[in-house]
Amino acid sequence: MTALFLVPHQKKYAEEISRLSSAPQVKDALGFDDEQTSVEGTRNFITYIFEQEMLGKLFSRVILNSDREPIGVITLKDIDRIHNTCHIGTWIGYPFWGKGYNALAKAEILHIAFTKLQLNYVFAGAKRVNIRSQKAQEKLPYIRIGVEHEFPEEHKKLEAQVEAPCMLNVIERERFMTWWYTSRK
Repeated sequence: MTALFLVPHQKKYAEEISRLSSAPQVKDALGFDDEQTSVEGTRNFITYIFEQEMLGKLFSRVILNSDREPIGVITLKDIDRIHNTCHIGTWIGYPFWGKGYNALAKAEILHIAFTKLQLNYVFAGAKRVNIRSQKAQEKLPYIRIGVEHEFPEEHKKLEAQVEAPCMLNVIERERFMTWWYTSRK
């Protein structure tokens, strides 16, 4: 079984996160530019994370593998305390693709979202051109696919943020928690 750890962002991870996010496979899929993936841009991102977490607007972690090396980032963003919702975003460094880290990281942070943060819905979206992300989401046993019509405002917000056509999926607390407890037996 692949092991991973979700740890708070730290400046010491900036160089490795910059290197991983600069790979064309990651950079292009996420629409990052050279400034965002630079070491300085990564340090600025970490500062932004600290500020937004203090305000309760997001919860983000660095994903470490079993060797305690950074392999990606996972974030609960746009946390809405009125509706108890948020959006999830994850990226894994290219050398670590296809090893199960995405699903493991999502399960861990979703458990935090539903137990510690007491959220009801976590939305997962992907650009329509990002087939890899769509396929990864479809594999999650607790997700509901294609909920754009059920949550039109969330869908509209997502497309405005990424400035591209997107698909929208949702993870609901009850469905996830049922999966969580039955998968651990």
